[in-house]
Amino acid sequence: MLLRLYENNNNPQDLQQIVDILNDGGLIIYPTDTMYAIGCHGLKERAIERICKIKDIDPRKNNLSIICYDLSSISEYAKVDNNTFKLMKRNLPGPFTFILSTGSKLPKIFKNRKEVGIRMPDNHITSEIARLLNAPIMTTTLPHDKKEEIEYLTTPELIEEKFGNIVDLVVDGGIGGIEPSTIVNCVNGEAEITRQGLGELKDI
Repeated sequence: MLLRLYENNNNPQDLQQIVDILNDGGLIIYPTDTMYAIGCHGLKERAIERICKIKDIDPRKNNLSIICYDLSSISEYAKVDNNTFKLMKRNLPGPFTFILSTGSKLPKIFKNRKEVGIRMPDNHITSEIARLLNAPIMTTTLPHDKKEEIEYLTTPELIEEKFGNIVDLVVDGGIGGIEPSTIVNCVNGEAEITRQGLGELKDI
């Protein structure tokens, strides 16, 4: 199912439909400030396991990421020191994934790695969904074979054609990007860019 949403003035019933799907353990595909992503309720382990299976992710070897609505909610799910908080405050919302030590409120599946990626995309659709859900969204980019045309990552109709049978809803937020987020590892208290993506990190 494809649902068209806009930067502003969306029908509250449409947004509630998405939140209901997530609360019921469903999967959605949605736009971010970088690429389209697949996500689920970040506290529902079975839904997270479904996404790991789709992406062929081993949570014992790969970090999982969540989207938080605001900076204050990040400290519920990850350990944040003062310098890291200042750095995040300067750069978020934005196209970054900050790697932090896992907090106590995340499900067991996150704790295999003891680290979690934190996203706060600069995308109003995603932000509204996270606000209404009042919980983190587990997030990962769409699976993609390099032999496939890039439009299957960027064009909502083609995304729905490819993935519509394995997710509960595809949110059409317009044409998506092709560059991933910049990954910043802050686990040891020092910010280290481990992947340069769309985001240009501003220092504290």
